Amino acid sequence: MNYYVLAAVFVVYFIMVAYVGYLAWKSTKSSEDFLIAGRSTHPYIMALSYGATFISTAAIVGFGGVAGTYGMGILWLAFLNILVGMFIAFVLFGKRTRRMGSNLNTMTFPEFLSRRFDSKFIQYFSGALIFCAMPIYAAVVLIGAARFMESSLLINFNIALLILAIIVCAYVFFGGIKGVMYTDALQGTIMFLGMLFVLIFVYWILGGVVESHTALTNLAVHYPASAAADGGTGWTSFPAFNSPIWWNMVSTMMLGVGIGALSQPQLVVRFMTVKSDREINRSLLIGAVFIAVMTGTAYIVGALSNVYFFNHFGQVAIDFVGGNMDSIIPTFISSAFPEWFVYVFLLSLLAAAMSTLSSQVHAQGTALGHDIIDTLRGKNDEGAKNESTEGSKFLSINKIGILIAVVLALVLAYLLPAGIIALGTSLFMGVCAAAFLPVYCAALFWKRATKQGAIAGIVSGTMVSLFLLIFIYKKTAVGLGICKLLTGQAMLIPSMPWCAMDVMVVAVPISAIVMIVVSLLTKPLGDKLLNKAFDGIKDN
Repeated sequence: MNYYVLAAVFVVYFIMVAYVGYLAWKSTKSSEDFLIAGRSTHPYIMALSYGATFISTAAIVGFGGVAGTYGMGILWLAFLNILVGMFIAFVLFGKRTRRMGSNLNTMTFPEFLSRRFDSKFIQYFSGALIFCAMPIYAAVVLIGAARFMESSLLINFNIALLILAIIVCAYVFFGGIKGVMYTDALQGTIMFLGMLFVLIFVYWILGGVVESHTALTNLAVHYPASAAADGGTGWTSFPAFNSPIWWNMVSTMMLGVGIGALSQPQLVVRFMTVKSDREINRSLLIGAVFIAVMTGTAYIVGALSNVYFFNHFGQVAIDFVGGNMDSIIPTFISSAFPEWFVYVFLLSLLAAAMSTLSSQVHAQGTALGHDIIDTLRGKNDEGAKNESTEGSKFLSINKIGILIAVVLALVLAYLLPAGIIALGTSLFMGVCAAAFLPVYCAALFWKRATKQGAIAGIVSGTMVSLFLLIFIYKKTAVGLGICKLLTGQAMLIPSMPWCAMDVMVVAVPISAIVMIVVSLLTKPLGDKLLNKAFDGIKDN
C-alpha cells in the first residue's frame, strides 16, 4: 500500500472530524447540550446519527462474516432492521419518547424510565446495568475496526485498538452528544457512499446480479462441513428448522438484534434530541435508506465473497481466512478491490466504529455520572441540571465516566477471543431487550403500569437473561466456564433447542409477565404524574 496516499486520506478525514468536533464543543454550553444536544438537532443529523450508531463494524465485519460462513438467510435481519429498527422505532416509539421525555425533562434513558415510574431505584439499577453490560458491545466494535486495520495495513492488532480508543475518546470527552452526533453525520455519509460502491463493484467483478447469485448457489457442494453439521444448507438457502444454526440466526441475530434494537439506550436518547415530531418524520426516510444500504450490502457481499475466493484461490471464504469469520470482509476487501478503495473502505470502517463506539461510551459515561453519581448526590432534581454551576460539575463527572468507559472497552477488546463480534453484539442487545423492552413499552403505552411492576420487570428480565447466559445458552455458558466451575457441566440443559435459543426468547416474555402481574396487584401511579407524562400524546 502507498502509505503517503493513506496518510493524506486520514489527515483530511481527521481534519474534518476535528472541525466538526470543535463546532460541537463550541455549541455545548450546558448539561442539556452535553446530553441531548439542546433538543434542537437537524433531521439529517439525527437520522445519520441514529443509523451510524445502529450500524457499526459489528454489522459490517461481524455479520458480514456470518453471511460469508452460513449464507444469505441473515438478510431477514436487514428486513427487521428496517421494519422494527427504523419504522416501528420512529413512528410508534420515537414520537412518544420525544414528547414524554420533554414533558418529564429527562436527558438519559434510565432517567426517562425513572421519572415515568417515579422510582430512583430504576435510575440506579438501569444506569448500573448499562455501565456494566455495554463494555462488551463497545469492545466488539473496537475489535471489528482493529481487525481491518490489521489485515489491510499490517498494523499490530493491539496497537490498532489503542489508536482507535484514543481518537474516539477525544471528541466524545469534549463535545458530548453534540460531538457524537455531528461526527456521526459526517461518518455516516462516508459509510453510506463507501458501502454503496462496495455493492456495485462486487456485482460488477462477479459478472452481474443474476450471475453472481447463481454461482453462489452452485457452490453449495463446497459448503463447510462444520456448518452443514449444525444445520446449514447452503449460502442461498435458509438453515434447517430447529437446528443450532437456525436458532442462532433466528433467535440470537434476528430477534436479539432486530427487535432488541428498540430498547437500546444509546438509540432511544436520539429521539429526545429533536424539537418536534416533524423532525422525526423527516429523519425516518433518510435513516431507512441508510440502514437498507448498510446492512443489505454487508450481508450480500459477505455471502458473495465465497464466489470470489473460490474462483481465485480454490477455497470458500471461511477456509481462506483460517476459520475466523471476523476476517472474511476485511480480507475480501483487501484482496478483491483496487488499492485506492481499500483506503476509502478503511475510512468507512473506522467511521462506523467511531460513530457507534462514541455513542456507547457517551451512554456509559452518562450512566455512571448522571444516573448513578449525580442521582445519589441529589443533583438531578428537575430544573437544577440547567443551572450553569451545576452544569459545570455535571460535565466533569460525566467526562470521568467517559474515560472509564473507554478504558473498560479497550481492556475487554484485548481479552475477548476471535470470532466474537456478531455474538457480542447480539448478546448485548438481547440482555437490553430482556431488561428494558417490556418496561419501555409499558412506559409509552400502558398507564396502568406501576412503579413496583416496572422494577419487577427490569430486575426479573436482567436476572433471567444472566442465568440463561451463564448456565443454559451454549456459546456463552461454555465460553464463560462459570457453569462448569459450579456444577461440573458445561451447561445445565445440553439438549436442543434450549442450548441454542437466545436469551431474549425466554427472558422478554418472563419480564413482561412479571411486570404485568405485579402492576395489576399494586397501586396505580397518581393522575398528576400520568397527566404530565402523557400531556400532548394521542392514543393510537
